[in-house]
Amino acid sequence: MPDRPQLTAPPPFEPTREAALARLQAVRPGDYARTRNHLDGAVTGLSPYLTHGLLSLPEVLAHLHQRHRIGNDHKLVFELGWRAYFRHVWQHEGDAIFQSLHEGPLPDAAYAQELPADIRQARTGLAVVDRAVQALYATGYLHNHARMWLASYVVHVRKVHWRAGADWMWAHLLDGDLASNHLSWQWVAGTGSHKPYLFNADNVARYAPRDWAVAGSVLDTSYDELFAWAHDARRVAVGGADGGGLPEPDLQVQPPPQAGFSAPHGDDVRQQDVWIAHPWALADPPPGHLVVALCDEAFHQQRPWSERRWRFVSERMAAVAVLRWFGPGDALVDALRAARSVAGVADLHLAGAMAALPLSAAAAAFAEPGRRCRSFSAWWAQVSPTLPSARP
Repeated sequence: MPDRPQLTAPPPFEPTREAALARLQAVRPGDYARTRNHLDGAVTGLSPYLTHGLLSLPEVLAHLHQRHRIGNDHKLVFELGWRAYFRHVWQHEGDAIFQSLHEGPLPDAAYAQELPADIRQARTGLAVVDRAVQALYATGYLHNHARMWLASYVVHVRKVHWRAGADWMWAHLLDGDLASNHLSWQWVAGTGSHKPYLFNADNVARYAPRDWAVAGSVLDTSYDELFAWAHDARRVAVGGADGGGLPEPDLQVQPPPQAGFSAPHGDDVRQQDVWIAHPWALADPPPGHLVVALCDEAFHQQRPWSERRWRFVSERMAAVAVLRWFGPGDALVDALRAARSVAGVADLHLAGAMAALPLSAAAAAFAEPGRRCRSFSAWWAQVSPTLPSARP
């Protein structure tokens, strides 16, 4: 197989509805199905817009069906289903998704609880790991195959608990969705699936550019050997070299000062019909409302963001909202009591007092089975008959 060229940086994700729609218009389902596993393949780049609500999953599926005449048998629809399935699991499991759903190859106690510095700083000496970390920090985005390789290395080769890796990656991702991110890490770890996800040097050579190669490394071995490694707590790869590498970008627990956020004040919304924008519902608001954008201080104290993600969210909020409030969830809710009415779209990321806001459920792309499905295949068997079939 000829060497694959080096990756070029993906175009920036502009926080506008126009940019989201342009990405959607550019999707080519056939190319996606053929090349999606390659790091230079025709992936959609829709995930930041889906996570932050500039696009909705029903909207994307309707577009694919109407423009490209694809139905539920297409690989792209199947992959979009994983996003909905992870939300289904979160809806039923709640905060349990932040713990191992069941034991993986080893007991939880066998794994380290902190992500080593050489991984955080892209100095492991393994190109597939270091290139992935560099791309994550440089763009806030990472191809799904690279995410899986990185997670598999962290958990199964370095024996670091999946939660440490998931929290770290989520903080730097522009498209970080707690359900998709943390449950994907569980799927790789084998705590949310039937077996661990493993990869080797041949897999990297097949799907990644040549400067990601790891021939001659600990990963240049068979899957049987990697399987045995994953199940042996005594087998842990050594860390990378001391010094050098890439500094991890700082994480921030509040919006940047120039973003124009203020503390909540009820007088600002008194007797107004308010439409709530929040980080996971940033679509164009309906007319006839005073738009107020909210960020919950408690959420971000627990789960800080990169400066890149704060910029994406705050720029979009500035475009759609007259008021932008940052503060404790109960203070945000108390200030809204002065409004004549409050409306908006709910999301599972809203917790505590924010979860009690009178917001409407988001439109569903897939019919909810009504019971917890224990696997994607079981869930898909329930929801796929409700989807449109491909048209001639």
